[in-house]
Amino acid sequence: MPHIVARDFKLFPTPAKAGECEFLWVAEPVKNASDYLVAVKCEGREFLLEIKPKDDAFVIKSDKITRVSPTYIVKEALRNFCELAHCDIVHDNLSIIKKTHIEKSKEFFKEIDFFINNFPKAKEVWIEVGFGSGRHLLYQAQNNPDIVFIGIEIHKPSIEQVLKQIAIKNLKNLYIIDYDARLFLEFVPSNIVGKIFVHFPVPWDKKPHRRVISQSFINEAKRVLKPGGVLELRTDSRLYFDYAMELFLEEPRVKLEVTKNIEPPISSKYEDRWVRLGKDIYDIRMEALEVSPPLKIDFDFSWQKLRLRDDIVQKFDTKPKVFDNFFVHFEKLYRIDDERYLLEVSFGSFDRPEHKYILLSKDSAQYFPKKPVASQANIQAHKKIEELLNG
Repeated sequence: MPHIVARDFKLFPTPAKAGECEFLWVAEPVKNASDYLVAVKCEGREFLLEIKPKDDAFVIKSDKITRVSPTYIVKEALRNFCELAHCDIVHDNLSIIKKTHIEKSKEFFKEIDFFINNFPKAKEVWIEVGFGSGRHLLYQAQNNPDIVFIGIEIHKPSIEQVLKQIAIKNLKNLYIIDYDARLFLEFVPSNIVGKIFVHFPVPWDKKPHRRVISQSFINEAKRVLKPGGVLELRTDSRLYFDYAMELFLEEPRVKLEVTKNIEPPISSKYEDRWVRLGKDIYDIRMEALEVSPPLKIDFDFSWQKLRLRDDIVQKFDTKPKVFDNFFVHFEKLYRIDDERYLLEVSFGSFDRPEHKYILLSKDSAQYFPKKPVASQANIQAHKKIEELLNG
């Protein structure tokens, strides 16, 4: 990830502007934290830079909770921050910012809000989870111009590589999102998707709760797929295949097709490597059989009574609080000024936790930079957060 190592820096009054970036405020560590956080608005995106002490220097980089894509935005923010902060730079990995292709294709890079509020419904939709180099995704989009494609990926270099290819190939039917695929399906309208590709997901043999395929993922896939639509798992891991097959067979009514070592119309670089090594490739295809009820999402994550309390520091409890179907964990506390504090909190589902910041002032409270997704576990946790912080 883009970063700068500096021997020293000087904080500057905020708000301040440099280049295309506005620096809104700086938050200093108060409890359970050692880093400074800098709020940035750059090219319409709000996120945080983290300044973390390391040995005799400081590492300045994008905060992982609010990180944005494409990475040239982060590089721009880092350069502009160090210009204002007079950083004594030891090292950086900020290559020259080249955004010609990214500029041309950024209309196809979307935030989750776009899909919640403006999901493309005019045509059939196909989704690929974890597209990697993008070879399969780009092939499908090129050969099916009347289908809308959504590629989901969290690996930043892969995202930028595919965005460049979208521009080079002049594709008009492909959207990219940097998001957790397990959560994404919860916001897809019912009965609209023709295919969901999950090709060579990380096996997570030692952390199976992190796997993409789960009972809840299968249930959401059945809901969003139109009758006859297909969820396709392709893996080189026999352990993952056995695990997934067991989950599919737990469904009360299901149509499955299983194949082994069938050559696809287009293969990924990853698959090519495993085939050369003689590994087996397994496919499971689940076909949707029924029409599902419409999706309903109705919760805005506003706060009724939550405000900054005078005893926020004394009562800031970092012990995780576990409830029946969700948890709340206040992790770190930062101070912006006498009127504002910033809380880092994780909450929601045990398998798919949400990580957010809450900006507390004397008059209001809000999530920064954006609200959580409206899963049931997040809604329950949101209500509990207000109750806990109000004492």
